[in-house]
Amino acid sequence: MDNPVFERIRKDIQENDVVLYMKGTPVFPQCGFSAAVVGVLSHLGVKFRGIDVLQDPGLRQGIKEFSNWPTVPQLYVKGEFIGGCDIVREMFEAGELQQVLADKGVPATAGA
Repeated sequence: MDNPVFERIRKDIQENDVVLYMKGTPVFPQCGFSAAVVGVLSHLGVKFRGIDVLQDPGLRQGIKEFSNWPTVPQLYVKGEFIGGCDIVREMFEAGELQQVLADKGVPATAGA
């Protein structure tokens, strides 16, 4: 079954090394969880594409179905779903997120 929202998500995560589906924008996050993940990525100096799910109800629901993950934000690196806020924060604090980025060849200019 072809789902246009899933096709859009696949295209976004194929065309961008790091994608964050979030509430709001990287400059103006609309929830604390999205802001926390933006903060981690910014601290590491990782370039990423932020996609605001609040602008599109279909995408807001579709990303949850696509990943089989019930919440937003959702971080993808090189097409792989990494997790939501708590997972990203825990991985960052343990040094695991930095390792995933390095393993996938994603430049992080700080905090590594």
